[in-house]
Amino acid sequence: MSSGTSTAGRRVKQGLISLGWALAGVVIAILLWEGVKLLGTVITLPFETSDQAMPHVWTIAQGALQPEVRGSDTPVWLTVLIAALYTLLIAFGGFIIGVSVGLLLAIIMQRFAFMERGLLPFVIASQTVPLIALAPLIVGIGNRISFGPFQWGQTQSIMFIAAYLAFFPLSVGALRGLNASTPTQLELMRSYAASPRSTLWKLRFPASVPYLVPALKVSAAAAVVGTVVAQISTGGRGGIGRLIIEYARETTAQPAKVYIAVIGAILVGLIAAGLVALLDLYLTRNLPKEKLT
Repeated sequence: MSSGTSTAGRRVKQGLISLGWALAGVVIAILLWEGVKLLGTVITLPFETSDQAMPHVWTIAQGALQPEVRGSDTPVWLTVLIAALYTLLIAFGGFIIGVSVGLLLAIIMQRFAFMERGLLPFVIASQTVPLIALAPLIVGIGNRISFGPFQWGQTQSIMFIAAYLAFFPLSVGALRGLNASTPTQLELMRSYAASPRSTLWKLRFPASVPYLVPALKVSAAAAVVGTVVAQISTGGRGGIGRLIIEYARETTAQPAKVYIAVIGAILVGLIAAGLVALLDLYLTRNLPKEKLT
């Protein structure tokens, strides 16, 4: 059996084990949820455990099959799925923009030491601004931007906010990865009279993969969080964030609907993490086993 086949088999086995643990985690979460509800009927807890505040798991499942509005043929789960896919699309756009900006900043900071000293404090400080306060400001400024027939809209504002959260983890992780090459490796490239560009592509980028992949995972999660929060803050229609607000207003009549929307937001995050995990498999396919842990 070749080493490539052995590596692929090991990855499949690890993936199945991870899937098993994920399913076990879901079962444990369900048992804890129902256990807390049962405990709430025995003793007084510091939070509400009634069916209005904490519906049973089977009530949430039944609510997903109910019509989204009275008289409609569209079930709640389908509405949530469509909104989740729309949110995922916007988050993906923000992720691509954020990763591109973060990677560009990392390359600049690695290439020029004075740029690292000048830019890195501002990169870190940018993440201290509360997102809820920033979102309306970005929307207000964006509504005044137009390029010929193109008019900046709410979707672009939400994507910008997602990119704003996504660029920071990638820029910091990529900067660390680009500086991970050993002095011996750099000296070897200099002995070949390699240009800074050749050193970047042939040495620094391959050496940064173990740092880039975790940074990409954090950036993907940040893009999803930024998209959902921006949709909630700006009232952007069509996304899972908007559904959470709308369904939260219906908790008196249908308390399960808001939880279905929250589950949809969780699925968006899981899909984003899964896509980055697939990218991880591709980027690390030739790395030694010890670097994959």
